[in-house]
Amino acid sequence: MPLFLGFALQLLALAGPLVASIPASERESVWRRDIRIALQVSDPLPELSPQVHGSFDPEPGIVAERVTFGTQFGLRVPAILYRPRETAAPAPALIVVNGHGGDKFSWYAFYTGVAYARAGAVVLTYDPAGEGERNRDRLSGTRAHDKIEPPEELARRLGGLMVTDIMQAVSYLGTRPEVDRTRIAAAGYSMGSFILSLAGAVDTRLRACVLVGGGNLDGPDGYWDRSKPMCQGTPYRSLSFLGDRPAVIYALHAARGPTLIHNGLEDTTVSVTTRGEEHLMAVRARATALRGNETGMFDLGWVPAAGHRPYFVTKAVARWLERHLDFPRWDAAALDALPETHIGTWASERGVQIDRSYATELREAGTRAIGTGVPGLRREDLYALPAAEWTAQKDRFIHESWLREARSKISSAP
Repeated sequence: MPLFLGFALQLLALAGPLVASIPASERESVWRRDIRIALQVSDPLPELSPQVHGSFDPEPGIVAERVTFGTQFGLRVPAILYRPRETAAPAPALIVVNGHGGDKFSWYAFYTGVAYARAGAVVLTYDPAGEGERNRDRLSGTRAHDKIEPPEELARRLGGLMVTDIMQAVSYLGTRPEVDRTRIAAAGYSMGSFILSLAGAVDTRLRACVLVGGGNLDGPDGYWDRSKPMCQGTPYRSLSFLGDRPAVIYALHAARGPTLIHNGLEDTTVSVTTRGEEHLMAVRARATALRGNETGMFDLGWVPAAGHRPYFVTKAVARWLERHLDFPRWDAAALDALPETHIGTWASERGVQIDRSYATELREAGTRAIGTGVPGLRREDLYALPAAEWTAQKDRFIHESWLREARSKISSAP
C-alpha cells in the first residue's frame, strides 16, 4: 500500500468517533465524503458525453435506444435505454444494477426494461466492468473483474468504479428530457445490491433504491467481508473506519430517501438464511438510533420458499416502486390485476438463456414476473455499438483499459 494511502486510511479510521459528536446532517456529509475517498469514487464525476447509437422497438409502443456515456479515465459505459414511445409528462426512471456475470443482455435486465416501460417509466440497463461490451471478447457471464489483481488498492478502486457507473447513470438520466429528475430510482441484484447499497448511501439524487438478493450487510469477517474480493470483500472492508458499517450506510440511505430490501428466505447465496429478518431488524434499529428517528428507514420484504432472484421484476416490488415513483400507467389496482409469468417456462419457450447455476425453481427460473408476453430479445439486438465500431473503439470500453489506467494512477502517486 502506498504510504500516502495508508496515511489517508489511518485518518479515515479516526473519523468514526470524531463525527459522532457533530449534528446528523454534518456527520452524514462527512460519511459520504469519506466513503467516496476510500473507494476513489470520481469527484467531480467524469465527463458524461452521452451518445445515442441507434434504436429498435422491442414491442409496439416501446423504444430501446443504444447509448453510451462516460465513466472513469475517459472510458465509456454501453447501455440500453427503454422508454415508452409516447410520454405525456416527465416520467420516473429506473436503473438496473446487475449481479455477478450479469449485464444488459441478462434476461432480467431486458425483462425489467420492457415491463417498466409498459408502466410509463424510462429504464436504463448497462454492462458492468468486464461483462458484455466491456469484456475484451465481448462476452457475458465471464466474471472477468473477479480476477484478483494486486495491489489491494485496485479492488478498492474497482468498487469505486462501480459506484461511479451508477452515479453516471443517474447523471445520464438527468439529461433526458422525458425523465423527471426527482423520480430516478435504482434496483440492484446480488453484487448489484452491494454496489447500490454504497451508491445509494452517497448519491442523494436517487429517489428510491431496491436491494434484492442481498442488502443484508453485516459486520467484521461476515459474508460481505469474505465475499468476492475485487468488487465486494475488499471495498467493504475498506469502509471499516465507519465503525458499524451497516448502520451508517442505511442511516445515509434514510437521509436520502426510501429503500427496500427484499429477499427470498431460502437464499443461501448471500447468507440470507443466517443473516435474515432478525439480523436486518437489528441493523434497522441501530441505523434508527444513529439518525435519531425512523424517517426514511428501509422497508423489508420476504418471500418464503424462494432463493436468489431478481425480485424487482415481481409484483410485490413493483407495488413498492409504484408507491414511491408514481408510474404513469400503473396504480395499485392495475398492478393487482396484472397477470404473471413463470420465468423458467418463459425462458424455455423463447430460447432465453438463464445462468446455469441459477436456472432452478428455487432460484431465478422460479421467479414469477409482472406481465406476460415480454419478448425474448436477441443478443444482437442488445449491443450498443455495431461490431466493427466496437472493435475500432474497444480500448474505450474494456476492463483491461481501466486496470491499466488505475495502475498508472497508483504507480504515479507521490
